[in-house]
Amino acid sequence: MQNNELLIQHLANETGQSLKNITLTPVYGGDINHCYHLKANNISWFIKLNDAELEAMFVAEAAGLKELSQTKTLKIPEVITYGNNGQQSYLVLEYLSLGKSSSNSDKLLGRQLAQLHRQKQPFYGWHIDNTIGKTPQHNQRNDDWVTFWQQQRLAKQLQLAAQNGHRGKLQSQGEKLCANIGKFFSNYQPQASVVHGDLWGGNAAVDMQGNPVIFDPACYYADREVDLAMTELFGGYSHNFYAAYEEEWALDEGYNVRKTLYNLYHILNHLNLFGRGYASQASGMISKLLAEL
Repeated sequence: MQNNELLIQHLANETGQSLKNITLTPVYGGDINHCYHLKANNISWFIKLNDAELEAMFVAEAAGLKELSQTKTLKIPEVITYGNNGQQSYLVLEYLSLGKSSSNSDKLLGRQLAQLHRQKQPFYGWHIDNTIGKTPQHNQRNDDWVTFWQQQRLAKQLQLAAQNGHRGKLQSQGEKLCANIGKFFSNYQPQASVVHGDLWGGNAAVDMQGNPVIFDPACYYADREVDLAMTELFGGYSHNFYAAYEEEWALDEGYNVRKTLYNLYHILNHLNLFGRGYASQASGMISKLLAEL
């Protein structure tokens, strides 16, 4: 409680707001941060907290939210402030009350996501590194998408997997796949688009007015297919969503193969974060992709 009182006083000083008549309610659902809903007077904030040394994670998340917001395509929670009070790092966002999705909101999400992806960028990568879950996500600028995906995505996760004890066939087959990634792009040159980067079903919702909202980004400039692939990895998106996206901007026919390549990155990350339970799935995806070569 004392830490919370110190944090609230710190936030009052940072924002210039008089925080009185406060209620601070835990919000559950994530496994990385401690989250709260703060209400005070006419203020309603969503607060994420973590260890003080993880401030850079929130700096990058705030930058991603601001970049997404600047596209004026989808509704994004407003960033109030972020930083470190010496004991905790924090990210403060506007609190959004969420409603139920509908066929109309699903269609709107599909159209607006396609409009987000239309925001063409001059390179692949991003201006800062960020995180995917707790894992560092490297975003060094590159003009070649195949090289970027080889070096900054799959190779990094395979190296981390080896450090975590996942060697043998996973590594040898993974290295073979990395060396041949270019074959999946022989007839396809992706545009560098603004992407959310971690668009599983838990990172999209609908506000009380029926507007789609996306949050918890791991932004970078990439092939738009990385976002579509992620929506399919764990489910949660409707036929109406995909139909509306395709109507706004049709996907290349090679997407049905490349989506496994893109989702392999996330399954390898789950292997590195959560352990051997994902090893078989990762190996199966690698084998499936090698069979396409």
